[in-house]
Amino acid sequence: MINKVVASAAEAVADIHDGASLAVGGFGLCGIPVTLIEALHQRGSTNLETVSNNCGVDDWGLGILLKDGRIRRTISSYVGENKEFSRQYLAGELEVVLTPQGTLAEKLRAGGAGIPAFYTPAGVGTQVSDGGLPQKYDADGTIAIASAAKEVRSFHGADYVLEESLTPDFGLVHAWKGDRHGNLVFHATAMNFNPLCAMAGKITIAEVEELVEPGELDPEHVHIPGIFVQRIVLAPDVEKRIEKRTVALSAASSSGGAPAATSTAAPTTYPSGA
Repeated sequence: MINKVVASAAEAVADIHDGASLAVGGFGLCGIPVTLIEALHQRGSTNLETVSNNCGVDDWGLGILLKDGRIRRTISSYVGENKEFSRQYLAGELEVVLTPQGTLAEKLRAGGAGIPAFYTPAGVGTQVSDGGLPQKYDADGTIAIASAAKEVRSFHGADYVLEESLTPDFGLVHAWKGDRHGNLVFHATAMNFNPLCAMAGKITIAEVEELVEPGELDPEHVHIPGIFVQRIVLAPDVEKRIEKRTVALSAASSSGGAPAATSTAAPTTYPSGA
């Protein structure tokens, strides 16, 4: 078996060229491959196309690439927590392909499974299937690129829209544990889009919090087998931020007293494996 460990995140992303397409794992700020994103930012690659549930926040995750104008086009399902994203989209600087969340997940999974396209009921009768959804604006606010209409077929009396699968040039994922052969284990909700991005990427690079020797992972606990992973890099003690931190109501508040404070302030880290 091949030892897929590389010495550093910089080495792992060294061949991600200008114009590359990337499937990036995570959901919000949970399970995002921060170390790989930072290394890619330092490398200077630009004109990128990202496939990710969201595009980070203004100062973290994919948001650091977006802020510096490195992302040309993104395929995402939720983009509401990034003001710079909104500004670039409305100013005509960024092309955005909004995709239903389940459809996005299946586009990645199917791509990794070698299925070129599939039919789904999600989006039938809307601009998702009929076309006309603004993907990019001109600087004057007119639509420069609108989505095209997609094929719709009826199966057993119901309509379904044809969606093409995704196989980006690279997959960037974060895992809890991995071995030298590339087998990966994710932790709890940090799994989210990571296995799908690992499957879909033509070259998948995984950062792991803990690197173990082959045979130490229980095969029944492996979420992604090493066949899907080409490179693995150790990333211990990575900073993990909580997107929106809230504080439980105090006893006084629940009994009618003054409400306890809620906070969305400074980034908070959360435990290893999350």
